[in-house]
Amino acid sequence: MRFHVFAILLLICAAGWGQAWEPDTLCRGFEMRRVEQPGDYSGHVVSTIIRKIVPDTAVRRGVLYVHGFNDYFFQSEMGEEFVEHGYDFYAVDLRKYGRSLLPGQKRFQVRKISEYFPDIDSAIVDMGRNGITEIVLMGHSTGGLVTACYLNENVRPQVKALILNSPFLDWNLGKMEKFVGLVAAWGKWFPDTRVKQGESTAYAESLLKRYHGEWDYDTNLKLIQSPDVDAGWVRAINEAQKSLRDGKCDIGIPVLLLYSGNSVGGDEWSEKFNHGDAVLDVKDIRKYGLGLGPEVTPVRVEGGLHDLVLSAPGTRTPLYRYIFHWLSGIRSLQSAFSGSSTNVSAA
Repeated sequence: MRFHVFAILLLICAAGWGQAWEPDTLCRGFEMRRVEQPGDYSGHVVSTIIRKIVPDTAVRRGVLYVHGFNDYFFQSEMGEEFVEHGYDFYAVDLRKYGRSLLPGQKRFQVRKISEYFPDIDSAIVDMGRNGITEIVLMGHSTGGLVTACYLNENVRPQVKALILNSPFLDWNLGKMEKFVGLVAAWGKWFPDTRVKQGESTAYAESLLKRYHGEWDYDTNLKLIQSPDVDAGWVRAINEAQKSLRDGKCDIGIPVLLLYSGNSVGGDEWSEKFNHGDAVLDVKDIRKYGLGLGPEVTPVRVEGGLHDLVLSAPGTRTPLYRYIFHWLSGIRSLQSAFSGSSTNVSAA
């Protein structure tokens, strides 16, 4: 692990360079502010911090959430749950995503996963300014990959636990997976080469209220059909996944590894899409997740969607109950490594 003191000091200074807090237009009751980040190969870059604070100013703990691919923070119910349980809640829309996507910018463009680290650091600095000394880092899907890499490469003493919601630790491409290495190698020299994604809208249909789901979100920020990526993105993801395998990862804090009870597939929506992970292979999540560190608690969430906190009430209610039970064990220093899966299901 590396700890770059000078870089952190720069980030602390840079974190103040941005907009003041203002009401968030996408999640009622939350507030947001943009943070200017150093420019990169795509030009001007910003990240966005979203938060909701516990009314009791004596609170010294908080959660920082990082979203997944083709995503942004809209899971306000999750934020409310953490606030109600005494955690200041923060989320970050990473550069080139959601609230941070600037006009003319290529969506989701990335060349190395570490490009996202300053976005996380800026949020952590803000949390420290608000008096938060204990942080739970939480990542969904690609955000799970990002947060795992972040903690594997950086020492952050204030981060006490990591919650991974269906982390993107391996590809789920079937026969096409054998070409990933070739595309990643190509991406080193020709990163802008377009890589077409699938055309299925089944996962979005399982989420959106207008189809078969329960949720409303901005489909200009979280597209109904997964957008095309480029070879540079494929390389960044592939290299990040490899960096967590074969004993190269040692996250030294408790990790809660959450994944659905089953994976589902197909191009057209059917009822099964409302009760399984339509994006990743849950067996791979468990396989590679258990290698992230010495204290990994794997939890199989029966009936869970890919984004587990967007599952049906009968699934997410006991899931939240388990999360807060687990966190209470971490805070009282009673957490224990569990080598076998725990199941979460409706009572």
